[in-house]
Amino acid sequence: MTSIQKKSVSQRPSFKTGESIVYPAHGVGQIVAIEEQIVAGMKLELFVIDFDKDKMRLKVPVAKAESVGMRKLSETDFVERALKVVQGRARVKKTMWSRRAQEYDAKINSGDLIQIAEVVRDLYRAESQPEQSYSERQLYEAALGRMARELAAVQEVSETEAVRLIEVNLNKGPRRGVKPGDEANDSDEADAEVEAA
Repeated sequence: MTSIQKKSVSQRPSFKTGESIVYPAHGVGQIVAIEEQIVAGMKLELFVIDFDKDKMRLKVPVAKAESVGMRKLSETDFVERALKVVQGRARVKKTMWSRRAQEYDAKINSGDLIQIAEVVRDLYRAESQPEQSYSERQLYEAALGRMARELAAVQEVSETEAVRLIEVNLNKGPRRGVKPGDEANDSDEADAEVEAA
């Protein structure tokens, strides 16, 4: 039966019980049931989604699932693209941190794996680099967690292994904050920053 035939048989999006999905604001969850409830005198069909990491249960109307951005897990090739993104050079705009933080937060909550990977790439700090501020670290960890949970679900590995895989790919990328030919200057600047602190 093709997907076109499925749609005509049932108006329900092709999500099913037991399937892992991505909900934009919360990341990877699992559909544990599809139930009906009476709300304001109308019968409503709901996906019941558990997010084990956050110890949370969410009920999403079946009719609204796709419009709120709920989606299936990414395909393996899309995960590989996201890992390539984290290998790239960090792109940090020269705007105020509060504005950038809002943009990063919006990307994390978009549910788009590539946008989440961009946040991980942009906020990653190698051990040789200056430490992150508290809010940078919070956003980085949120993005890393979201990305790792989807990677773990797609590749059927533990979340710890997924984080390790992301970190390996981050370290394959160009050294953060170093322009080609500036390796010597970078260590001098780092020493000056340490002395200033």
